[in-house]
Amino acid sequence: MNSDKLDDFLTLAKTRRSVRDFKPDPIADGVIEKLLDAAHWAPSGYNLQPVHYVVVTEADRKVALRRACMDQRQVQDAAAVVVFIGDRQVATRHFEQTLKLDLDAGVVNDAYEKLLRKFVPLAFTTGPLGIGWLWKATLAPPARWLTPIPSMPAVHRRYWLAKQVGLSAMNFMLAAHSAGLATCPMEGFDSLRVGRVLGLPRGMEPMLVVPVGYADTDGMKKTRLPLSALVHREQWVSAN
Repeated sequence: MNSDKLDDFLTLAKTRRSVRDFKPDPIADGVIEKLLDAAHWAPSGYNLQPVHYVVVTEADRKVALRRACMDQRQVQDAAAVVVFIGDRQVATRHFEQTLKLDLDAGVVNDAYEKLLRKFVPLAFTTGPLGIGWLWKATLAPPARWLTPIPSMPAVHRRYWLAKQVGLSAMNFMLAAHSAGLATCPMEGFDSLRVGRVLGLPRGMEPMLVVPVGYADTDGMKKTRLPLSALVHREQWVSAN
């Protein structure tokens, strides 16, 4: 184990802060693309890659986006804003394409391909008129008495997308911090209004808004509960 690299990463993770005060300084060309590349390589369920990124830098659009984000000033003040978008129809749009990439790369064998072709349609499709998820939601609870049942994206689509976006966004924010940039992950926004500002097509849902730029503040602190209060070994142990 390379303990020096682990220590360096722990320092990176512990010193990242959510910043709401930004300088107007622009970000150098090519930096945002590198941060997005880091985000793009985050883990992805079934390798479907449902996360899209809308980068906003134009002043007028940031003003409109600020209104949709409950008038939070960091949206307008930061050099750029990256809106993380979840594709609700990703299984239809990406499955064959990403599966072919994996097959060509030799990372998926025939047995796993068969498993994916069986499970992904079952897990994601909602059937005619979009109501096919009802039987999945109805049958899952009693079926759990007989066999383990995974969470079905067809039933909990936004929950599944939120996990995918969270993985991608954390890569983005850590990469930004390593480049000397600050970020602020935001959930406080009107998703319908954000969608209109960005011209999102049907099936694309804004999940997270992340202003990025140079921090206009020093000495920020971050606190955490003791790790020992949150770590459980083998099974849950209630605190006394």
